[in-house]
Amino acid sequence: MTPTQLRAFSAVVRLGSVKQAAAQLEVSESAVSLHIGHLRKELGDRLFSRTAAGLAFTPGGLRLASRAAELLGLQDRTVLEVSAAGRGRRLLRVAASSLFAEHAAPGLIELFAKRAADLDVELSVRNPAQFESLLLTRAVDIAIGPPAPPPSQPAPAEPMLVSRPVMNYRITLVVGPTHPLAGVPAGPNRLREQLWLLGPSATTEAGAVPAVLRRLGVPEDHQQIFQSHAAALEEAKRGKGVAAGLSFTVAQDVAHGHLVHVTGPVVTFDAVWHSLMLAEQSTPSAAELSRFASTPRAIQAMMRGAGVHVGHFRPSVHVTLWS
Repeated sequence: MTPTQLRAFSAVVRLGSVKQAAAQLEVSESAVSLHIGHLRKELGDRLFSRTAAGLAFTPGGLRLASRAAELLGLQDRTVLEVSAAGRGRRLLRVAASSLFAEHAAPGLIELFAKRAADLDVELSVRNPAQFESLLLTRAVDIAIGPPAPPPSQPAPAEPMLVSRPVMNYRITLVVGPTHPLAGVPAGPNRLREQLWLLGPSATTEAGAVPAVLRRLGVPEDHQQIFQSHAAALEEAKRGKGVAAGLSFTVAQDVAHGHLVHVTGPVVTFDAVWHSLMLAEQSTPSAAELSRFASTPRAIQAMMRGAGVHVGHFRPSVHVTLWS
C-alpha cells in the first residue's frame, strides 16, 4: 500500500469518479484503475463498485477512505517537519492521558513553548497503558498522566524509563443543584446506585477516575461515558447524575451554584500525575519539560488552563478522546 495508491483512492472518494480523479491527479484513468486494483488485491476488499447512481463503497472502502486521509496527512506533515528540522526547528512529542490533556496540558504547553521560539509541541491523547511502548519505540518523547505501574524486568539491552511526579490533584464528586444528592450525605451504597457521568478517562485501567469507580464498585451499566470530561460536567449541571471532576476545574461552577459537592465519607480522592521518559536517551526538550512541569509556575499555568499559539502547539493525528 503506497502513498500513490492512497492518493488515487482518496481522489476517487472525494470526487466520486475515476475519470475526475485521473484528471485532478494529471494521470490516465488506467493508472488510477491500476492503483485501485493493487489496493483491492492487497486488502482483499472490492472497496467500491459502480452503480447507476455513482460509486457505492463497501464498509471496508469507507474505512480505508478515512485512514487514507490520515496517512496522507501524516506523510505531508512529516515532509514539512523534516524540512523544518533542517532549518533548526525542534519537535517535542508529548503523549498524555485524556484527563491531563483536557484540563492541564493547554496551560503547561503555552508556558513551556514560550521559553523556546524554535520548539513545536505535538500532543497525542493516549491510553496510559500504551505509555511504555510508545516511549520504547520512540513514537513519543515524553508521556504525562497516571504513574506507571511497577516496571517489568527489562531485557539487558532495553532502555530504562524514569517516572517523575508532576502535580498533585484531587477528584471530587459533584451533582447539579436539583439532583437528589445535592446537599445530602451519601455513602458508598447510595453512590453505587447513581448514574455516573464520566469522561473518556473512565474507559482506561489506570488513573484516578477508574480507581474511584473500582473503589466504590460502580457497575458498568451505571456509567455513561462522554467524549470529554467537560461534557460530562455539563450534564451533571442539569441534574442527570454524578460526575467526577478535578477540584480546580469545578471550583468556579460550585462557587456560582451550578454544581454542588457531594458530601460523605468517600467523596474526594487524591492522586498525582507523573511524567515518564527514557532514562538515558530522552531528548533535551523532554527532560526540560519533565523538570519544568513540576515547578510552581507550571502548576499554576496548568490550573489556569490557558490556550496556546498554533505555531507552538499542533495536535497529532493520533489525538482522540476514545481509546
